[in-house]
Amino acid sequence: MDRPPPTFALGFAMTQPSAAERVKHWLRTRHPWSHSGLKKAPLQDVRGIYVPAYLYSALAQSEYSASIGENYTETETYTTTENGKTVTKTRTVTKTEWRSLSGEHAEYVPDVLVTASRGLTNVELEHLEPFDLRMLARYEPALVAGWIAEEPSLSREECLAMARQEAMEKVKRRLDAFMPGDSHRMQDVNTRLSAESLEVCLVPVWVLAARYDPEKPPLRVVVNGQSGEVHGEVPISWVKVALTVVAVAVLVLVVYLMNQGGRP
Repeated sequence: MDRPPPTFALGFAMTQPSAAERVKHWLRTRHPWSHSGLKKAPLQDVRGIYVPAYLYSALAQSEYSASIGENYTETETYTTTENGKTVTKTRTVTKTEWRSLSGEHAEYVPDVLVTASRGLTNVELEHLEPFDLRMLARYEPALVAGWIAEEPSLSREECLAMARQEAMEKVKRRLDAFMPGDSHRMQDVNTRLSAESLEVCLVPVWVLAARYDPEKPPLRVVVNGQSGEVHGEVPISWVKVALTVVAVAVLVLVVYLMNQGGRP
């Protein structure tokens, strides 16, 4: 597989002790159903890695058609029964008038970042974003001297497909925000991407392992080496979940019995 050299690199702004403190705080503040061992889990295998990613940009030209909804109010008359008698009343209701809209939209989609490493999934990278790409520097070996710097392990074709998909999703969100009216239903969007750019970029990531249970594999935690954003798949304590469900069921039963007991 072709392993293109990096074009850009982002430097580490967070030290190892700072990253470890961020992770410890993150572990202490997880949801109530997380494994109890997380709060005091020792950290192991703390490594700073320059992870390869592809930086993508393109010109997106879209043709779209949509239904645009405009709300309006009407006063309607209805009948109901009060005290055994039929009475006539009025009420205000909101209705929607729909009209068709079609057009073209063009925009430049910059700075789409996708992983080029099998060691860091694209989902993990998305959780660590954003990176401050204003700090990008032209790659030189001296920038990563003394650090682990991975080479791309995903093919350019795989990464290009991921980047195009993300670019399409960005365009779709932009079109949704661009639509007029009180509501809309997008009927069809046809987007063409051109003037594409795809460059290898090294991004700084701290990778740690949290040993929360001696009988289970450690929890993998990754940290944005720039911003300190933390991500990991927190293990759930099903015992805590079960106890919570039982407690809620008991509370509902108690309230029900109290209400029944108060009836004549």
